[in-house]
Amino acid sequence: MSSCFTMEYPSPVGLLTLASDGQSITGLWIQGQKYFREKLPDPVPCVSLPVFQQAAAWLTRYFLGEAPEMTLPLAPEGSPFRRSVWDILLKIPYGQVTTYGAIARELSTAAGKSVCAQAVGGAVGHNPISILIPCHRVVGANSSLTGYAGGIDRKIQLLTLEGAAMERLFAPSRGTAL
Repeated sequence: MSSCFTMEYPSPVGLLTLASDGQSITGLWIQGQKYFREKLPDPVPCVSLPVFQQAAAWLTRYFLGEAPEMTLPLAPEGSPFRRSVWDILLKIPYGQVTTYGAIARELSTAAGKSVCAQAVGGAVGHNPISILIPCHRVVGANSSLTGYAGGIDRKIQLLTLEGAAMERLFAPSRGTAL
């Protein structure tokens, strides 16, 4: 990433920091999340980039409970394996969830070799473009809400906003169904 621009966006889940190379979104973090602004060079604050205006419009619609189509240019930086996982995350429908194991099976089929769910979990956890690349839609094999860098409460908030079937899910840290 040569040039890096940032913009802050206040949201119901906390202050979001977006990053861009000037053309594409390269990062989106919830303030205080794990790996916050990971690998982000010295940014230049800038809110007037067209891609930031598009992202803000998308986020506004999303937080109003709509399911906006993903048309934003995204350029997450990561290994080919991580990018393949993030590509699968983009295909998870709004309001739906999948498991780390299901993603691993899809990758195994495509690659013709075994991929473990833990490797998928590592890639999901290091997703640099939270919310836009919906890593919050991935749950454990037993429907447990685990592994969200933004925190389980925010994962619950995002899935609830999307109208996900929360009665099937549970938070292990709480020990109860939702």
